[in-house]
Amino acid sequence: MGISRPTVAQLRAFLALAEYLHFRDAAAALRMSQPALSGAVAALEEGLGTRLVERTTRKVLLTPAGERVARRAEAVLAELDRLVEEVKAVRGPLVGPLRVGVIPTVAPYLLPVVLPRLAKEFPDLELSVHEEQTSHIVAELLAGRLDVVLLALPVPASGVTELPLYDEDFVLVAPAGFELGAAGIAREVLNDLDVILLNEGHCLRDQALDVCREVGARAAATYATSLATLVQLVSGGLGVTLVPETALHVETRRAPNLGLHRFAAPAPFRRVGLGFRSTSPRADEFEALAASIRAAVAESGVAPGIRPA
Repeated sequence: MGISRPTVAQLRAFLALAEYLHFRDAAAALRMSQPALSGAVAALEEGLGTRLVERTTRKVLLTPAGERVARRAEAVLAELDRLVEEVKAVRGPLVGPLRVGVIPTVAPYLLPVVLPRLAKEFPDLELSVHEEQTSHIVAELLAGRLDVVLLALPVPASGVTELPLYDEDFVLVAPAGFELGAAGIAREVLNDLDVILLNEGHCLRDQALDVCREVGARAAATYATSLATLVQLVSGGLGVTLVPETALHVETRRAPNLGLHRFAAPAPFRRVGLGFRSTSPRADEFEALAASIRAAVAESGVAPGIRPA
């Protein structure tokens, strides 16, 4: 039996399956239907004349041939992606598709400020945005399924180049009537308060925990999946929370009975930036993207507690 040459689509489908070892999860990662992914893998097996996966009732296992093909497919696709990136770099800055990953505690507050400027400055840019938690978008970046990520720094992985964009202060949001003094409160006030945080997996939770640990404060157990929920819980009197400056106006305008308290300098803050694969030939493009975002933030005057990084 002759062997036919695999298609790029077949290799991408099989590599996703090799990573997730589950047809549904692999199909979701590629944003395609499960039957389409299964068909692509079956076609690859038929073309190569060998079984690549062992299908069980719960998951998928790779055969020895499948493990070899997965290693080679990863190298082949990485080279193809690099070829495409090099061509894009020659065509000009930020032309054509750009896949951007953004964390949930940045996306709804920064994108409305940035997207209009990007559309005006780079009219040939075809932007697609994927909102997920930090660990997911970094994994997708390193796997080549995203081109650049917008997140809180530092990036929790090696092989990623960081471009700082801005620093933003955390603001203490408490129920109205809390006697916390005038502007410029000390961090130590957290010791006497129930600080509620986002679920595990959100980098904002880790940053807020770091602020609490610095002064020996303890965080209360919560299961909120968004800043909007956290602020509503505070409005209902269940505790206080820390909100980054860019999110403050959006989230607090929808919740009554709140008091906003800024910390004395130096206030706790987070740094937001871009991350891209250090091997990418599009570094100059991402520098241009970072410059455009910085300019959009500076011109918007979104909040007083935001500074260039």
